[in-house]
Amino acid sequence: MISIGLLLIRLFIGVAFIGHGAQKLFGWFGGYGPKGTGGWMESVGIKPGVAMAVLAGILELGGGLLFAAGLFTPVGAVMLILAMAGAMKVHLSNGFWATANGYEYPLTLLVVAAGVAFAGPGSISLDHLLF
Repeated sequence: MISIGLLLIRLFIGVAFIGHGAQKLFGWFGGYGPKGTGGWMESVGIKPGVAMAVLAGILELGGGLLFAAGLFTPVGAVMLILAMAGAMKVHLSNGFWATANGYEYPLTLLVVAAGVAFAGPGSISLDHLLF
């Protein structure tokens, strides 16, 4: 039963990150692509914007793929943690609560990724199958 719970967490969180990465990298799912996302990043002080948008997109898309599949799960989790650490930096000055545009949600995702990294991906994963 624990492996089913871990699978549900990995799939939902991983697929959500895949979508966010695709928004940044390709403009899919209502995203703005590297130029649009990079422009927004520059507007909040993250420079160089386009390069950072691409980096964030790679971390989210790649980390999400690994996390969802349970393949090299600690590596995927670290990629998601890095992406969420960057998101937290943007929201830090707004305080904790998401209702005030704070860092609550990125921190939640960071903790979920860290928790799965420490717990392991479970038996329903490519890590378990291959290693």
